[in-house]
Amino acid sequence: MSKEEKVIKRRILLDGLDQNKSVDQEEYRVKVKEYQLRLLMLQRALIVTKHNFVVVVEGPDAAGKGGAIKRLVEKLDPRTFRVYSIVKPTQEEYSHHYFQRFWNKLPSYGQIAIFDRSWYGRLLVERVEGFATPAEWKRAYREINEFERALTDDGTAILKVYFHITKDEQLNRFKSREADPLKHWKITDEDWRNRRKWDEHNEAAEDMFELTGTYAPWTIVEANYKWYARLKFLKAAIRTLEALNLKP
Repeated sequence: MSKEEKVIKRRILLDGLDQNKSVDQEEYRVKVKEYQLRLLMLQRALIVTKHNFVVVVEGPDAAGKGGAIKRLVEKLDPRTFRVYSIVKPTQEEYSHHYFQRFWNKLPSYGQIAIFDRSWYGRLLVERVEGFATPAEWKRAYREINEFERALTDDGTAILKVYFHITKDEQLNRFKSREADPLKHWKITDEDWRNRRKWDEHNEAAEDMFELTGTYAPWTIVEANYKWYARLKFLKAAIRTLEALNLKP
């Protein structure tokens, strides 16, 4: 069976995930250091190859994406990675194909790019909020698969991770941010608006997992417990880089 013919046999239902997975503090402290050291070694090995590494991070608001990315890059050599926090397109970007603003952020050979939200916005928020027409976001499944095929054929390792929390946990985190003057900037009216369409966002993500895993499969992270989520993310990054058969 070719990659084009493969299909996901079982649909991933986000609200059916086991969100009770956790680790204790001591295990977290030991494992995070171990994984960060391994990632640093793999990063150093990547530099001298014609491969590069693209990390895509998606998930609902307050799912812990930023904290997980921080642990991913915390001990890496800062000269060979970039983190891009993707916000809504500028007026200039709206005048181009939506991929244009991502193509120019792809890493050179030997380097790493992490996207905190990505081209998958076309299939998520743009679909749910009506920023893309049904014809546009339905066409994007094929466009994205072709885009990722071009990258992987050229030696790019792609890790796509979706952090998910329960609706109740999101509410707790929203309230915590509102009450904390040092984190109040993290909560916006847009976050509350997105929350009102929880089911629509979940359906869009579940369709995305099913239809865009041909060349780079999705890793779904149960993120109610941040320590567990961060370790799973780091392990997925290690596994993706190790598949390149690098020589640390």
